[in-house]
Amino acid sequence: MDNQIYNILNDMSELLNVSQMKKLQEVLIKRLEEPEKEAETVTNMDYLEMFLTAKQIEGCSGRTIQYYKATIENFLQKIENPLRKVTTEMIRQYLSDYQAKNECSKVTVDNVRRNLSSFFSWLEEEDHILKSPVRRIHKIKTKTVVKEIISDENIETLRDNCEEKRDLAIIDILYSTGMRVGELVNLDINDLNFEERECVVYGKGDKERRVYFDARTKLHLQNYLESRKDTNSALFVSLNYPFDRLQISGVESRLRKLGRKLNIERIHPHKFRRTMATRAIDKGMPIEQVQRLLGHQQIDTTMQYAMVNQNNVKSSHRKFIA
Repeated sequence: MDNQIYNILNDMSELLNVSQMKKLQEVLIKRLEEPEKEAETVTNMDYLEMFLTAKQIEGCSGRTIQYYKATIENFLQKIENPLRKVTTEMIRQYLSDYQAKNECSKVTVDNVRRNLSSFFSWLEEEDHILKSPVRRIHKIKTKTVVKEIISDENIETLRDNCEEKRDLAIIDILYSTGMRVGELVNLDINDLNFEERECVVYGKGDKERRVYFDARTKLHLQNYLESRKDTNSALFVSLNYPFDRLQISGVESRLRKLGRKLNIERIHPHKFRRTMATRAIDKGMPIEQVQRLLGHQQIDTTMQYAMVNQNNVKSSHRKFIA
């Protein structure tokens, strides 16, 4: 390495003055020698840990951190090269092998690509590598699937068959506010303003926003809280002692179990969020206001909900065209 630096300096000596030569020497040492020294002490897994720490500081949820870790760790276990020597072709081959081995959808493979892109972009921004090899691997094209919402009839069926006041309150607050399940389980009783029928939630990146619930939800929440015998500050707690704060998995399993019991397919918390957004758009709420209610950073994300209800398109066609 020293010989390479000497040869470059020697070749440039007739073109540069003394101060410029000194600067060139500093840059060459930094770019050629320091990365090699760093590579001797910092492993690929060390870089992954640094990346995950950075994402945690940025406010990513525990679930997101775990997903980053699982996908990137799997990739690092399949390669032997140090990260600065990973090429675009290596990543393309990995994604192709990953899809063939796991027989997964294009959506899943694109999620892996996005995670690797975030990792290598971070390495580039932090000057650990010169350029991200994922830059030239574009988004994998997938079919646009029209996602289902919960019908009014099924919402009423779910309500009528709740055996616990807590579960009825959960269904109504998810359906009324469109909040994320992670936001729901983090709510405390004191976060609710019953007079204004609103509450403050903390979304992705701990961003604060205000959401609103209807009179029916207010009534069911109050009935649930009056029935409780514990002193936990959490809004939703387990049904049995020691009445711990309800977790995301607890909400998901409870709704899934209720849906199966009633033969209603794929009942999960996010479906209530999608249903609320679709209803709001169908009734004429401006898309920017729906975006604010949902806590979306990009309006393109909210626009996906605007394409859900085909019946709305059909009735408009009959009204204006047929």
